[in-house]
Amino acid sequence: MTVRVGISGASGYGGRELMRLCLAHPGFDVTYVSGESTVGQRVSQLYPALAGQPAGELVIQPFVPEALHNVDLLFASLPTGASKEPLARVPKEIKIVDVGGDHRYVEGWTYGLTELPGAREKIRNSSRVADEGCYAVTSLLALAPLVANGIVEPEGIVIDAKSGISGAGRGGGSGFGYAETNEDMVAYGLLRHDHVREITETLARLAGGGRRASVAFTPHLAPMNRGIVATCYGRPRGSATTEQVTEAAREFYKGEPFIRIREVETNVLKTGTGPHSAWAAGTNLAFLTYAVNAETGHVIAIGALDNLGKGAAGQAVQNANLMTGQPETTGLEGISVWP
Repeated sequence: MTVRVGISGASGYGGRELMRLCLAHPGFDVTYVSGESTVGQRVSQLYPALAGQPAGELVIQPFVPEALHNVDLLFASLPTGASKEPLARVPKEIKIVDVGGDHRYVEGWTYGLTELPGAREKIRNSSRVADEGCYAVTSLLALAPLVANGIVEPEGIVIDAKSGISGAGRGGGSGFGYAETNEDMVAYGLLRHDHVREITETLARLAGGGRRASVAFTPHLAPMNRGIVATCYGRPRGSATTEQVTEAAREFYKGEPFIRIREVETNVLKTGTGPHSAWAAGTNLAFLTYAVNAETGHVIAIGALDNLGKGAAGQAVQNANLMTGQPETTGLEGISVWP
């Protein structure tokens, strides 16, 4: 059965990646595309590679939720703060994956990080799924085995994360142009960041027993187009070794199709290196590496993925596959563009 798919916000970074994935998906047929500044244009005007193809002839529509038709599933790739009201007006029979931040841990919506314990069945049985944030998925995938197994304390976790400029979105402002970002690195969100609430909520649920979770989270914009690396530090609840922590993660993610556990690499600098963000470029993969700092005892969990892939559009397609009864990996098994 072919699923008729709509994409709202198709001219943004996440929407563009959704378009790429959905057009190559054997079970999806893109029948509706909406946007704001690009209303009235043909899709081929935005994406010249689609000229001469049926998808290229689609005309970008204004987003009128109650008027949606000929769509079984809608991907909403709208800025945080812009999706709550319009998505409430989408007909109930249309399934929705919200790639934006307005419905994470909101009643009536399922949090869409598939690899969390019990999440897969909830997503499969839901018609309203909220994609996780890109920083959140990177950090949570790295930390989940440690918190769920009681290896580290859920409070006082430190997360130092770097993202490519596409993580700021097309609406990020003029400060994210080439001249402003090339050869530069900047920390931001020092006083508040939208992803902190979903990270702490998820970690508290993983810890169980009514325990509280807290994180010191500092994101940075790095001078690259796409990709995230999150380096997380936790205080061990007992003794731990790098080998024990790595094995716990392997067991936790046993059989997961998009998780790659990598041991600390020593063949480059001989001091121990973690995963590269570029390993995941263009894919739905997440690379995880674990170590224990011999000086301080801190457990180090590192996650690396594509912020537009597993951090957004790839995870959205993974969720949509479950929601529409298709194999979870459908359309997501391409290899990376790592040079």
